[in-house]
Amino acid sequence: MDNLVLEMGLALSLIAAAVYVAHRLHISNVPFLIVIGMVVGPHAPSFGHFDFRFIETGSLIAFLGRMGVLFLLFYLGLESNVSRLIKAGRSIVTGGTIYIAINFITGLIFGFIAGFEVSEILIIAGVMTVSSSAIVAKILFDYKRTANSETELILGITMFEDVFLAVYLSLISGIVLSGASSLGGVLAGGGIALGFIVGLLLLGRLATPLLNKVLKISSTEVFIIVVFAGLFLLSGLGETIHVAESIGALLLGLILGETEHSERIELLVVPFRDLFGAIFFFGFGLSIDPFSLSEAFWWAIAAAVISIIGVTIAGMIVGKRSKLSKIASLNIAFTLLARGEFSIIIVSLAAAGGLNPLLQPFAALYVLTLASASPLLAKESERVYNLSQKIVGLFAKHDDDDNDSGEDDIDTSAEPDDDRLVPKWD
Repeated sequence: MDNLVLEMGLALSLIAAAVYVAHRLHISNVPFLIVIGMVVGPHAPSFGHFDFRFIETGSLIAFLGRMGVLFLLFYLGLESNVSRLIKAGRSIVTGGTIYIAINFITGLIFGFIAGFEVSEILIIAGVMTVSSSAIVAKILFDYKRTANSETELILGITMFEDVFLAVYLSLISGIVLSGASSLGGVLAGGGIALGFIVGLLLLGRLATPLLNKVLKISSTEVFIIVVFAGLFLLSGLGETIHVAESIGALLLGLILGETEHSERIELLVVPFRDLFGAIFFFGFGLSIDPFSLSEAFWWAIAAAVISIIGVTIAGMIVGKRSKLSKIASLNIAFTLLARGEFSIIIVSLAAAGGLNPLLQPFAALYVLTLASASPLLAKESERVYNLSQKIVGLFAKHDDDDNDSGEDDIDTSAEPDDDRLVPKWD
């Protein structure tokens, strides 16, 4: 353990390099962190004191990564709460429901066709459903689309996904972590998780006035320690009843998001979210053997193609219902196509529950593919639309030529006195 600090410094240096490159390229850092984590790890070489295998720091990085998940979900809860969703309007609820339903169902079908078990199919469906809010926000900002007509709907659907994620993670963690295999066990695990989330939210709602008083602390030092103590206590409590620790963090964020201190907490949490969140994605990459990626390659590519088709259909339906142009509808689809932090959080439950080890390399490749494709497609959505129109036009012209050719054949082969075969012209 003599080189623990040195190894941790080396890990943070790699993380810093990945984040810097992503920042310079104006791309989400999630794929870069996962890739650099996969490049190093147990299979990597060591050069004197510089050990890229991270053997001594492996458990520490894993624990810091768990803290990253807590901060990511806690911040998500602070930013997105049910009250804001209700105020957002019926169109966002309808659009979010359509988007999630299409992507979730395609994920279930894909998992079933691929031959996975029930719990694994539910993990895959979750991975293929929820967009990366970080990448979505970055696309809107980088391409200067914050004032576009479709942006409000995109943000609303993202917020709706956050609420879906809270409920889904609670249910799926109860099912996966309880080790239930029968239908009764699955329902029992989901019921316990659902009871935990509903009970805690109701209690938090009633306790909002009390929390406003308790958190009225002038000292920033005391304030942040009190909040973090609650964060870790509630997350650990949920884990004792087979509810993912991240759900406790998410629920506390939802509760504190209703208080008058939510903005102050957000400002203080952001640096912890960014640092420990980056360590989480780096640690996820460390856990993946790059030599095992070939086993999941074609499944990941197939899932990515299915997701592109699914989000395109969903985007066009949602855009049409909201009376948006077809290009704006494609903007919705390609912006929401991004998969990232939440897909990785969902699949991490599979590892914790001892499910098929193929799920992690599958999710890594799937996320890398769509996290890269989404910004590119979103940037070129107008060109994609124009290209699709040209292709449709070519097929339509080809059909017209075939029809014209058929009519010519009739004209030349028909007998003049056979009225049934001679085309009639108005």
